[in-house]
Amino acid sequence: MDLLPQLTKRQNIADQSKDQNIGSARGTSTSAFVSTLIFNLVIFAVFVLIFVVLRRSNRRIYAPRTYIGTVEKWRQLHVRDDNGDGYADEVEGVSGFSGLIGWVKGEQMICFVGCCLSWPILFPLNVTGAGKKTGLDILGFANVNDVTNSNNSNRFYGHVLVSWLFYGFVLFTIYRELVFFTTMRQAYMLSPIYSTRISARTILVQTIPLHYLNETALRRIFDNVKRVWISTDTTKLDDLVQERNEVAMKLEAAEVKLIKLADKERTKQSGNTEHPPKDHQPGTEAEGESGSVAARWLPRSKRPTHRLKPIIGQKVDTIDWCRGKLAELNPKIDELQSVERAGDGKKLNSAFIEFNSQSAAQVGLQTLMHHKPLHMAPRYIGLTPEEIIWSNMKLQWWERLVKFAITTAFVVALVIFWSIPVAIVGAISQINYLVEKVPFLSFINKIPESLLGIITGILPVVMLAVLMALLPIVLRLMAKISGLPSLSLIELRVQNSYFLFQVIQVFLITTMTSAASAVVSDMIKNPVSAPGLLAESLPKASNFYISFLILQGLSISAGALAQAAGLVVHKILGWLLDNTPRKMFNRWSSLTGLGWGTVFPVYTNLCVISLSYAIIAPVVLGFATVAFGLLYFAYRYNFLFVYNINIDTKGMVYPRALYQTLTGVYIGQICLIGLFGVSKAPGPAILQVIFLIFTILFQMTLSSAIQPLLESLPKNLQVEEEALLSIEEGSHYSREPKAEASKLPSAVDAERDGVADPPLDPDGDGVSGVSDPKPGLIARFLHPEKYETYQHIRKRIPQDFPEIHYTPETERDAYYNPSIIAQPPAIWIPRDAGGVSRQEVVHTSSVNPCSDHGAIINSDGKVERHEDAFPPDYIEKPLW
Repeated sequence: MDLLPQLTKRQNIADQSKDQNIGSARGTSTSAFVSTLIFNLVIFAVFVLIFVVLRRSNRRIYAPRTYIGTVEKWRQLHVRDDNGDGYADEVEGVSGFSGLIGWVKGEQMICFVGCCLSWPILFPLNVTGAGKKTGLDILGFANVNDVTNSNNSNRFYGHVLVSWLFYGFVLFTIYRELVFFTTMRQAYMLSPIYSTRISARTILVQTIPLHYLNETALRRIFDNVKRVWISTDTTKLDDLVQERNEVAMKLEAAEVKLIKLADKERTKQSGNTEHPPKDHQPGTEAEGESGSVAARWLPRSKRPTHRLKPIIGQKVDTIDWCRGKLAELNPKIDELQSVERAGDGKKLNSAFIEFNSQSAAQVGLQTLMHHKPLHMAPRYIGLTPEEIIWSNMKLQWWERLVKFAITTAFVVALVIFWSIPVAIVGAISQINYLVEKVPFLSFINKIPESLLGIITGILPVVMLAVLMALLPIVLRLMAKISGLPSLSLIELRVQNSYFLFQVIQVFLITTMTSAASAVVSDMIKNPVSAPGLLAESLPKASNFYISFLILQGLSISAGALAQAAGLVVHKILGWLLDNTPRKMFNRWSSLTGLGWGTVFPVYTNLCVISLSYAIIAPVVLGFATVAFGLLYFAYRYNFLFVYNINIDTKGMVYPRALYQTLTGVYIGQICLIGLFGVSKAPGPAILQVIFLIFTILFQMTLSSAIQPLLESLPKNLQVEEEALLSIEEGSHYSREPKAEASKLPSAVDAERDGVADPPLDPDGDGVSGVSDPKPGLIARFLHPEKYETYQHIRKRIPQDFPEIHYTPETERDAYYNPSIIAQPPAIWIPRDAGGVSRQEVVHTSSVNPCSDHGAIINSDGKVERHEDAFPPDYIEKPLW
């Protein structure tokens, strides 16, 4: 939705005089700016009013995390008790609060500091320039960039000074945030809340040679192995399990329909509308002939039926057919599952290996395991069973390379040439103009005017919305086809590709077409003047992004709070579509999630735009500060009360967003160098080139230093964490005698040389328990290596968590393909007063589990689910 304003502004490709981007490039009047601001303020007020009015009466929409039973109770507790930032980490982990919200908060701080640095220096320089601009243009580079006035070139040194200061601050902030995030991620992953999970000590190894594809050989290569799951080809089993699930859901829908129809007829015949369901039905009646209870009120001809093939297929009784099909499928599935569990299935070249400890798993991850390139690689750790892409477990190394190359080329081409389908959509809105220029389209004039108005007015908007909705789907599909083994890795790749789209299509093409099209007629008349005209028009293209930032800050943030789409989906679609207890439960228990790959790039691009125009049009930073501030409050609320993170990237979206933020620094400097060049100011241009080279070297050095720490856990911290936990546990139990407490380790011999290392500081606030003075805000920001150490940050990791225990069956089945451990889905139907449901439960249970507990047919003849009722086959997911 947030891309629609920019792209719709480029619909009119035939008539430049009506191109809104061109208008924005030529300058924004005060009245136009005020109009945009007022319009978005009105939308903001309406959305906030909706949120305030409906929040308390619609907890399911605006605060579902506080009571929905599918959210872990220990995570709900702190949402109700405390709204501080510290507990948000506990609610959503490093991917949630510390990811998106921490990043938005950091970008707001960067933009605010940019305002403090640039406005006092650049506003006076720009306002007193010789450009004679009006409106917001007087505050920007365009008012100084007069190529006919050589005296203005000295003013550019002020722009260079601010760019060095501000962009230098951005580089330091990125360094600081990477150091902080790396340390926090290490503290989180080494803490008991994560390190005791089975995924923390399990690695996925792909491209295993055939002679190593057995448990004995793998145990010889890897040390301290606890369990091995070798992936197998379960294609036939997958198809059967999927078919069984479809048949079971068809049977469930038919059973509910039968019960509702029978209850309606029973009520009509008896004239009694008050009929609460009875808890007991006579056993002989329930165990009678199939359908006999329902037949007391409903003739067999009105029972649910369907055709085995569309239109021409045989019509059969749905309930009887489904029962027979389930009786046929269940034994086949059980037989194939037994074969797979016995290890007799066709083996693929991937395996999940569980180690005895997290430390042993890290050794297995970081050790080179094969002498041939791309064999027994890649290896991953921390993948949860529910996010595995099982179809990608069979790829050979060359298949993975080919798929990666093809999908990458497709995504790059899609991003570069995305303007073509958008231009076609825009051409539809200008069909009248095309008919005049292209004679063979004259038949369009014969279309009725009302229909033509719909085609040119509504159709382009709908087509553009469909295009924008398809893009994330296509990008995720390409990431899956490339061979990535998990949903989290897919999101990380989508984050890169969607960011590329945002920067090229939403930012660069819009900016360049705005600047170039505004002066195209003048350049045709006088080509020599092209550089000067572009230098004059490029800064003014920033006016479009002022409106964009106003839209993001006011309308989008308030829309995130109002949850209008969620409200409509839950109320209207739920009323229309949820006709079974299971569908009602699924809508009630399914919380809104976020696709990291498509959410982060939108706001990363927003920051890139702000940084790119920070020196050219510093007023943009002010609007960006407000926009990021409002987005922070909106998303902070939603993370605490609304969102549920279904895909956990362990926070890896955050460092990628930080690296991508540097794109704005590069674009901003390159634009300045170009503007200085066409303005014939060699001194400022040379200085800016020097800083650009420094930026490149800075990123290369930073990336090479930080990347290994993001991919693996350091051994010294693993040893230190064990010692710190020993100290904390010893001081925690007051029952321990003082003599025993004194024997607890206060230091550790990490080098095993017989000499104790320096004493540990378990509190992180001083050496050997001696507290340092509490640092100020600025000191903590400037010295993360001193005040944001591992010992400090580990104290922020939640400690009041339940111990993670797995049953023997759960551990045994953890990394089996879901089809191997799939159980028959239990049929869930509502209980009725006539006893139909009791008989259906008895007869269906003979071939498949079935229950009528937790839902009823109410006095209005509608299905009603008890709010605390769960499906009969519901099992709480382990904390993998």
